[in-house]
Amino acid sequence: MAEHEPVIAPDQRKPGHRRSGRIGAIVVAISLVLMQFCNNEVTGVERIWLNGIAGVLILAVIGDEVLRRNGLRS
Repeated sequence: MAEHEPVIAPDQRKPGHRRSGRIGAIVVAISLVLMQFCNNEVTGVERIWLNGIAGVLILAVIGDEVLRRNGLRS
């Protein structure tokens, strides 16, 4: 069955939706920040992790936008 499928390179596949990925990353980052206010037993270590992961997601979205604006990423 697999021998009948065409061989394609990963760069030939249709890319996903950029905007939905950005919106998803921002929604997840906001929900991570809101998690520390909804739970009464959040410790300092949990706050660091929640804020750190949210920050990395926001930085990834900003970095992607900067790279695309400068033409370094398609």
